[in-house]
Amino acid sequence: MVSKSSRAPTRRHFKPKAQSKDVQAMTTVGFIGLGSMGMPMARNLLAKGFRVRGFDMRAESVLALESVGGTGASSAAEAAAGADALVLMVVNAAQADAVLFADGALEALPAGAAVILMATCPPGAVAALAERVEAAGRRFVDAPVSGGVVGAVAGTLSIMAAAPAAVVEGVRPVLAALGDKVFHVGERPGQGATVKTVNQLLCGVHIAVVAEAFALAAKVGVDLKVLLEIMSGSSASSWMLKDRGPRMLEAEPEITSAVDIFVKDLGIVLEAGRDAKAALPLAAVAHQMFLATSGRGEGSMDDSQVIRSYHAVNGTPLPR
Repeated sequence: MVSKSSRAPTRRHFKPKAQSKDVQAMTTVGFIGLGSMGMPMARNLLAKGFRVRGFDMRAESVLALESVGGTGASSAAEAAAGADALVLMVVNAAQADAVLFADGALEALPAGAAVILMATCPPGAVAALAERVEAAGRRFVDAPVSGGVVGAVAGTLSIMAAAPAAVVEGVRPVLAALGDKVFHVGERPGQGATVKTVNQLLCGVHIAVVAEAFALAAKVGVDLKVLLEIMSGSSASSWMLKDRGPRMLEAEPEITSAVDIFVKDLGIVLEAGRDAKAALPLAAVAHQMFLATSGRGEGSMDDSQVIRSYHAVNGTPLPR
C-alpha cells in the first residue's frame, strides 16, 4: 500500500546547523542495528557528543560499540530505555516491527521520544508502523538513507525524512550527525520510504544495464577496460557506470553493497509498483538478474557482480 494522498510530497532541504557539543551531550540516542552501516553511524553520533546506547543480535558488534565509547545494551528494550531518540538501522520492516513491539523497545522508550526508522522498507509497512508508534504516544520519523557504507563512515549520507515539520526539526541534530544532506520530503511517514524506493529503482536498473552493456561488448570480444574508458567520458556515462563499472572487471571486488541488497530493494520497488498499480518492467527485469546471481550462491558478493548472470547467460568468461 502507498500513501493515500496523491499530492506530491513537500520537498525541503535542511542544511545541518551547528549545535554546541554541550547540548548534544545531553541527548541519549538508542541505536539498534550495528551492522556495516549502523556501526559507523553510531560512531558519528558519538563523535558529535551524543550518548549512544546500542544493541545488535551479534554480541561482537555491541562490544565494538563499547570499544569506541558507546554503551552496550543486552536487549532492544534496554537500548531504548531513557533515550530521547531511537534509531533503527535494521534489515527490513519485519525486523523493525519485532524490535519495537515483540522485543519491547517501544514500551521502554519514554513518552514523547522519537523512533527514527532509517532502514529501506516498503512505504505501506512504514506508514503502518508509524500509526502504531504514534498511537503509543511516541513520535515517528521515516528517514531512509542513501550513500552506502562510504557515506555512513564519512557522515555524508543523504537522508529523506518524512514526518510533520516540527518533528523533523526536533530530531534534526541527530540526523545532521549522520548525513550532510537532510531533506524533508513530506509530512507523512511512508513518503520518505517512497523517495528511497524510487532511488533504489534507478540504482538497481543502472547497475544492471551497465552489466548488460558490458556483456554485449564481451560477447564480441571488445576489451572491457577500453570500453569503460570510452563510456566514462561519453554521454552514456553515469555515476553507477563509473563506480560499479571498474568492479565489474575484477574477479573478486571489494564489497560495498551486496547483490542481496538489491534482491531485497528491487523487491520493495516492485511491491510499491503493485500497490500503486504502476507498471515497472525495467525494475522487474533487473530484479530477476540480481535474483539469478543470488540463486547461484553469489548474493553476498558486491552488487556489481550481477554481471556474472550475464556472463552465465551469454557463455562469456568471468574476469581473472
